[in-house]
Amino acid sequence: METDGYLSTNLHTVGAQAAELEAAGHRGAFTAETAHDPFLPLVVAAQNTTTLELGTSIAVAFARNPMTLANTARDINEFSEGRMILGLGSQIKPHITKRFSMPWSKPAGRMREFIGALHAIWDCWDTGEPLRFKGEHYTHILMTEFFNPGPAKHGRASIYLAAVGPMMVRVTAETCDGWMVHPFQTPEYFHDVALPRFRGYMDDAGRPHDACQIALPAFVVSGDNEEEMAKAAAFVKGQIGFYGSTPAYKEVLDHHGWGDAHGELNAMTKAGRWAELGDVIDDDMLATFAVVAEPDDVEAALEARYGATVDRISRYAVPL
Repeated sequence: METDGYLSTNLHTVGAQAAELEAAGHRGAFTAETAHDPFLPLVVAAQNTTTLELGTSIAVAFARNPMTLANTARDINEFSEGRMILGLGSQIKPHITKRFSMPWSKPAGRMREFIGALHAIWDCWDTGEPLRFKGEHYTHILMTEFFNPGPAKHGRASIYLAAVGPMMVRVTAETCDGWMVHPFQTPEYFHDVALPRFRGYMDDAGRPHDACQIALPAFVVSGDNEEEMAKAAAFVKGQIGFYGSTPAYKEVLDHHGWGDAHGELNAMTKAGRWAELGDVIDDDMLATFAVVAEPDDVEAALEARYGATVDRISRYAVPL
């Protein structure tokens, strides 16, 4: 099990941060799409590293279209000499339609087409074959020489997909290079439900299990003193509450008999009580979702939870 780190979106400091992660022996480093663009920091990070894999965890696919992302991922992969991981996620309908003003329909089917379109565009550039992708959601049938960057020198960016529900997990198992397991997991749910489901879909598709890497961002509560531990716990409880309010993630709570918490959390979000979500998460729930340990004990705790089944792991912890 190899480790990944996270990159900030501060373009002034991310280069040094990436270099530190590489020097520390991490396999990769990821940005998140929250309040800033997730791709620009990867360019700066690439300039300051030589072996560190660089990716998005995640970029919102449906806020864009396959052609724009094909260009962005190709350019960063070429610039980094083959180190780009295009980590995608669907987001949820309100954000896609109300924040990004983009269409929403059949997210798993749309994502399958999105990934197919990416490969069709890259095929066109790499082989010179005409672009002829026609789907229910995306159509790409025009590529003139002026807009064609030509064959890639460093291969294609890897495509990882963040997936929770069965339909999106199936898309991941059948079409992607990696599965970004959602952080809203417990070890029990992951090993009892999520992992067997994922492997079953890979078996159905005739793909070996090692054809798709499993990357898991694990909740971690740690700190050098009581104040830091309390701050970390409050942050992680807030994140668990935020994710637990989403209907698509209720299955995880149900697995532990905590389904009623979802209704309470969901009602709080509709009332705009975002800052109070963490109050619903008690210490038992926190310890089930997160590794709560002293700094020197975190690595061993993560290994005990996921080491036998996860290819790469990162720490979802309070931001520095």
